[in-house]
Amino acid sequence: MSTNMITFFLTLVSSIVYNTLVFCQTPPPSTGRQGEWHLLHASIGISAMHIQVLHDNKIIMFDRTDFGQSNLSLPNGLCRYDSQDTALEIDCTAHSVLYDIDTNTFRPLMVQTDTWCSSGAVLPNGTFIQIGGFNDGDHVVRSFTPCIDEYCDWIEFPNYLIERRWYASNQILPNGRIIIVGGRRQFNYEFYPQMYSSSLGLFRLSFLAETSDQSENNLYPFLHLLPDGNLFIFANTRSILLDYNNNRVLKEYPRIPGNDPRNYPSSGSSLLLPLDENLPNVVAEIMVCGGAPQDGFSRAAHGSYGQALSTCGRLNVSDENPTWVMEDMPIARVMGDMLLLPTGDVLIINGARQGTAGWEKGHAPVRAPVLYRLSQPPNGRFSFMAASPKPRLYHSSAVLVPDGRVIVGGSNPHLYYNFTGVEFPTDLSLEAFSPPYLAEQYGVVRPKILSRNEVLGYGEFSTLVFTVPEYFSVRYLSVRLIAPSFTTHSFSMNQRMVVLKLIGATRVAPNTFEVTVRGPSTAEIAPQGYYMLFVVHAEIPSFGVWVKVQ
Repeated sequence: MSTNMITFFLTLVSSIVYNTLVFCQTPPPSTGRQGEWHLLHASIGISAMHIQVLHDNKIIMFDRTDFGQSNLSLPNGLCRYDSQDTALEIDCTAHSVLYDIDTNTFRPLMVQTDTWCSSGAVLPNGTFIQIGGFNDGDHVVRSFTPCIDEYCDWIEFPNYLIERRWYASNQILPNGRIIIVGGRRQFNYEFYPQMYSSSLGLFRLSFLAETSDQSENNLYPFLHLLPDGNLFIFANTRSILLDYNNNRVLKEYPRIPGNDPRNYPSSGSSLLLPLDENLPNVVAEIMVCGGAPQDGFSRAAHGSYGQALSTCGRLNVSDENPTWVMEDMPIARVMGDMLLLPTGDVLIINGARQGTAGWEKGHAPVRAPVLYRLSQPPNGRFSFMAASPKPRLYHSSAVLVPDGRVIVGGSNPHLYYNFTGVEFPTDLSLEAFSPPYLAEQYGVVRPKILSRNEVLGYGEFSTLVFTVPEYFSVRYLSVRLIAPSFTTHSFSMNQRMVVLKLIGATRVAPNTFEVTVRGPSTAEIAPQGYYMLFVVHAEIPSFGVWVKVQ
């Protein structure tokens, strides 16, 4: 294929896949070029408040035990007996499910203590660690290890945590530990596994006390592990660089402009933009979008639903003196989820135009996601996608899965499982959003991975083989790792993309190519564990395959 034909095709892909409409206040009707929505299940029995993708192509989901009875019975006559539960002491319904991506089926799981507004992360061996919650669950650690049968379930460790963890955030660290930061009225952090067997393992962080205002606005702080091994923490309007090994704040960054809070209950969202190992130096840049004004929560409590924030800020923390660069989204949004797609673009999905997070405090649902394209100039980065038929407000969540879709569930803007007499009934459904790159017309340039090394060593060369009907050149090729995220309350914890160093590509058969890449440089850039690996060709990703970095 000639260079002119390649350029023409890439321009066509870009213009068709990403129909850019900037600074509109209402999304346009779908033209089929803005992705597609598919209903997976009208009900999975519970509300998907908390979601974690696992490396066996399953997703663990859960809500809370003090909701009353769910719409899914526990198997084999099981019941949960809990004298401390605030809704039911005996509950024979499930509050957690395991969803199979490949078969579109699910089964109930047994969770004993209350998981409401908890957090989580996946250990290097693939075991999911779920931390804290409410009431009798606030000091509990729970684990779930994927298995090949239908019997694996939650294991609970009561009173494991030193302090109560409700609305805390987690980040997996280079040494395989999980740091647990904050929570309601918790101005400190600790680790899993514990470093010590007593309160000596608790570390005060005055920054969290300083960022707590009358509406708090510093819960579920945004955590991002930086390539230097230190931890970026954003709460309310401020952010710091924490050396958690020595309990020292190394730097405070400038406040985000506007002085409006971005954390729960104002509930904007945040992510670490892709780390590209093909650059001379890996650049770390934080993005924060949406939220609600300073008085948004108190106003909503009195029935006044103010406009959400429409601004996004980017902070290049690799700069010696970083400053926020602000942009405007095409529509204001609170309670939106931000996800990295295999292309490196950012999808902002779910949420509302008015109000804040909290019971009955969000109004005017934003049903249309927007796509943010990093490669485009500042005035053309945002594009509206197709609108979902369902509003997704408080307690909705979204995750990327290996086939490139985004799985979306939840939405409970009121107390208990209430399906009538409210503006937005409890939503137990599960949907999938297929971004435009999954459209059939891009099959001609879509790579398909045939084989790969299942383990990537740090700095070691690795090969994979893929086939594609129409190949351009190595110039239009990249190999990317994406860490599976734990999503709740508008923040996808541990979300991370690493663009691997591409050494070269060789044709080994008709339409078949072997690619050599180098594994991640350090555990600070890519902590040990399971990742989804994608080959992206001409802006179109393959389906992902699981690899383990160690």
